[in-house]
Amino acid sequence: MFDPAEMAASREQLRIENGEVRASSVIIDQLEASFSDGEEAYGFDVQGWTGGDINRFWWKSEGEGEFDGGLEEAELQALYSRAIRPFFDFQTGVRQTYRPDGGDRTDLVVGIQGLAPYWFEVDAAAFLSTKGELTARAEAEYDQRITNRWIVQPRAEVVLSAEDIPELRVGSGLSSLQVGARLRYEFRKEFAPYVGLEWTKSFGNTADFLEADGRSSEDTRFVVGIRTWF
Repeated sequence: MFDPAEMAASREQLRIENGEVRASSVIIDQLEASFSDGEEAYGFDVQGWTGGDINRFWWKSEGEGEFDGGLEEAELQALYSRAIRPFFDFQTGVRQTYRPDGGDRTDLVVGIQGLAPYWFEVDAAAFLSTKGELTARAEAEYDQRITNRWIVQPRAEVVLSAEDIPELRVGSGLSSLQVGARLRYEFRKEFAPYVGLEWTKSFGNTADFLEADGRSSEDTRFVVGIRTWF
């Protein structure tokens, strides 16, 4: 009923409008203050992306410090991301880590990010530094709705290293485990303050490095902050 050339042009236009849409997003997952044994600290975990359904540019940044001691550590990742499954992306790029007391690192990054079965958000990556140090980090979190506005978010993070890195106070094998939960209230989908608890435990030589510096290998913190996106 229609000219084949006209139909081909219409199909191409539909592909562009529905399959080649370019968008951007910024997600401030954590912007918080934490309190533990008289110590007051801050932390942030921010990421964003721009691109289409298949190919995207991702950036990620996180860091922490003490209110009376300044920034302790911060990192920035720049990543190329490509969809390899309906809910998972393969990501690769570079990471720059900044530490005021030394130990800055530049790493090659290879990882995956996506939504696992049962709605677990997963982010795992391996890092190879310019000094040949191989480390890895995996994070998982889950949003459990209590009501339409109240949400509990359990979260876990594990850090691994292929070797001892004394300069960074990192031991080989399982370096640290962090487990926590945050309760947030969504005034709007884009804005939600939260409170929570976070427990961190270091293992093996990592714990030995910390204890040699007079620091504890185990810590529990109360956190308060906001989560927002646009």
